[in-house]
Amino acid sequence: MHDMTKGPITQHLIKMAVPIAVGMLFQTLYFLIDLYFVSRIGDAAIAGVGAAGNLTFVVMALTQVLGVGTVTLIAQAVGRKDPVDANLVFNQSLAIATLCAIVTMVGGWLAIPPYMHTLGADAATQAAGIDYLMWYLPGLALQFASVAMGSALRGTGIAKPTMFVQMATVVLNAVLAPVLIAGVGSGHPLGVAGAGLATTISIGCGVLLLGLYFARLEKFVAFDAKLWAPRLDTWARILRIGLPAGGEFALMFVYLAVIYTVIRDFGATAQAGFGIGSRIMQAIFLPAMALAFATSPVAG
Repeated sequence: MHDMTKGPITQHLIKMAVPIAVGMLFQTLYFLIDLYFVSRIGDAAIAGVGAAGNLTFVVMALTQVLGVGTVTLIAQAVGRKDPVDANLVFNQSLAIATLCAIVTMVGGWLAIPPYMHTLGADAATQAAGIDYLMWYLPGLALQFASVAMGSALRGTGIAKPTMFVQMATVVLNAVLAPVLIAGVGSGHPLGVAGAGLATTISIGCGVLLLGLYFARLEKFVAFDAKLWAPRLDTWARILRIGLPAGGEFALMFVYLAVIYTVIRDFGATAQAGFGIGSRIMQAIFLPAMALAFATSPVAG
């Protein structure tokens, strides 16, 4: 735990924002790496992965609800030197993450085909998006556990472990992508399905690394099975703070879905170009987002 109730506020903001920005940059590289190797397959594959990636904003909206609520409540508990409440919030956030992961898996299997049939420019684009999302879906479900643990660390004033884990998972994804997508070394290319599988494996390894960190090194908050039983009052505290933040990402999903639908008639090439451009735009906004994410635990 890093005590942010003492010392210059600017120093705390910079200390938190820099590793958050690095971690977010590497997180963005997940999609850019996938798009780079998928681009070898064709425009329909790029368009499918790009349109499919928009669905991740729904998951990001939900993880924002969980993450913002968790980091704020834990930061407030740290500030008032209340480890009991901080530990309760952390373990309850893991319980919420488990429920959200189950809902994501079930809802994803049901929603992915009609979603891609609505947005895809043609049959090839629709098929590529479905293949990608079906293999990426377990990774999306695992994001909730990753966000819960990362937010807990950020709430205690610690950001570097999450950054290093994100860097390691992106490197792993970069290694797996050519093997699984193009069949380099294996001779069995999986195409866009390999892109989704590579990302899922990388996220799974990241969750495992964060779990090991909490089990062996983190002392202020820790896994406690006795605190996993749902406590609706704590859930309400987390959701009351997190819901407004999640709404922003939900609106981004709607906004991008409208654009993909409007440009659908221009063909897979147009959707592919927009998909690549939107990812680059996200990377440009990372410094501002990192500072915003750093402000929450410092203020808390």
